[in-house]
Amino acid sequence: MAGIRGDFKFLTTDHPLIVFEDNEVGRLKKEVFDAPDEEIDRILDEYQIPSESELGKAGCYIQNTPRSEVVRKRRINDIVLIPVGCTENHGAHANSGLDTFMVTQIIEGVRRYTAKLGHEVALAFPPLNYGGHPYHHVGMEGTVIMPQEVVVETLIHTMLGLWNDGFRKQILINNHGHFWMMESALQEFCKRFALPGIFQIMDWHRTVREFFIPVDREGSLETTFVHADESETSVGLLMFKDMIDMSKAVDTQGENYLPGGHFDTSVDPWRRPHKWSEGQGHFPVERKGTPEGVVGKPSLSTADKGKRPIAAVLKYLTLTIEQIYERYPSGKLPPIDKITLRDPKELEPFLKEPGSKGWKSAYELPIRGPFFR
Repeated sequence: MAGIRGDFKFLTTDHPLIVFEDNEVGRLKKEVFDAPDEEIDRILDEYQIPSESELGKAGCYIQNTPRSEVVRKRRINDIVLIPVGCTENHGAHANSGLDTFMVTQIIEGVRRYTAKLGHEVALAFPPLNYGGHPYHHVGMEGTVIMPQEVVVETLIHTMLGLWNDGFRKQILINNHGHFWMMESALQEFCKRFALPGIFQIMDWHRTVREFFIPVDREGSLETTFVHADESETSVGLLMFKDMIDMSKAVDTQGENYLPGGHFDTSVDPWRRPHKWSEGQGHFPVERKGTPEGVVGKPSLSTADKGKRPIAAVLKYLTLTIEQIYERYPSGKLPPIDKITLRDPKELEPFLKEPGSKGWKSAYELPIRGPFFR
């Protein structure tokens, strides 16, 4: 058997597909993976999970906080988390805003935790409550589909507006099956405006995909993540149980018209050649194959099964924020002459604090290169 070449080191588990890199990210996830249930509960308590939604709670998001307080907080920490959700049929037992409430309540926990550390991360309202969708979701009642160009342009201009307000470190956190549109938005934003900053997108489920693989452990998920299934419903029961009605849960089994092993499920747990989004036609559209709006077994769901994945993503997001904050505190960026083709001298007025003397708005930027439109 071939070994691993070079300095790469890994932390193994009893499951052959669950392996963590021996670095800060991998060690953190391994700790959560191995933690006893009491430690998982302690982590969730630190982040005050579960809690009521803070979308309407003053002082929690940029848009529900007085402007003076937004500026004060940004001067301490100019990282912003941008949640991306959708409106989608998740079966008769679950709410169609499940993706939006799931991702917002995750980042709300991170905000509460970083506030205790003294450098509260900023949260932006979701720019997408109605998301883009793959072809097989077309026509489902309860699912509202935005065209791809609407999704991409909405995200681009959300990023530009937040950059213009001094939030030059942006993490867009996705909770829905339109990730390729987010990739397009990030790359197009950078090509179109060539602004310096730190820009990331993440599918939160994929960041902790190891925690959606069934393992031989009390309280483990019994099936892997697909759609409106055991995984999503368990997280919903943990985070917003009053929006879930388990008496209406119906289990389904998806169909495939070609042999398996080629296309992965929602969080790519099996390391197959294709992501689920890289093909159509080898399985039915949702209305014809699973009109219930479910692919999987939500009847198996419990709030406890959602705890470990949520603890893992909370810790991972915190690590991401802390690593950025430590290297690049508010107002600092990676070397500007190396992360943009624009002249650093030209950018000086645009990089000043918004509203300060000599500041120029990003909407006054000179057009550069072939990608601006």
